[in-house]
Amino acid sequence: MKELKADVRCRLKSHEQLYRWLRTLRTRLQCWRHGLHDVDKTAYIATGSSLSDDIDIGPYAYVGPRAMICPGVQIGAYSMLGPRVTIVGRDHRFDVPGVPTIFSGRPESLRTVIEADVWIGACSTLIGGIRIGRGSVVAAGSVVTHDVPPFSIVAGVPARVIRKRFDTDGEQIHSHMLNGPIVDGKFCSDI
Repeated sequence: MKELKADVRCRLKSHEQLYRWLRTLRTRLQCWRHGLHDVDKTAYIATGSSLSDDIDIGPYAYVGPRAMICPGVQIGAYSMLGPRVTIVGRDHRFDVPGVPTIFSGRPESLRTVIEADVWIGACSTLIGGIRIGRGSVVAAGSVVTHDVPPFSIVAGVPARVIRKRFDTDGEQIHSHMLNGPIVDGKFCSDI
């Protein structure tokens, strides 16, 4: 059965227009089924994900299989979230003496922003209320507890900047592209 699915997927990809149409239809069905309203028609949500109904997903963004995303998340254009990415936390009070955490209530929720062209690797965890700067890369398995500067590559537990994605000229070229109109391109292979 797996071989048959792989063969069908391969044949569909050779017909780019049909592949795009089916991909869009699949995402539209998931949005309808889960009550998602702010998902661009070109975005793609893989199966098995648990997404808050207030999620905002930009053009050509991708949410991988079994992602778990809490309320108040915005995902920018061209961003990719790998399999089992989790965005949670900062949603329980634990600092009320004499009251169990489960009864302590919730603080005001903070917006989590993933800017344009961010790649978040598989099994990464982002703590709610942070901002991942445009063009950044989060290595697989990282735990991100603070804001990430634009065009940075972060890794680890907790995640730390390990280097910049581009030199200054590369950042300017890439920023110019991201500031321009949304462009169409050929998708990477789905897993």
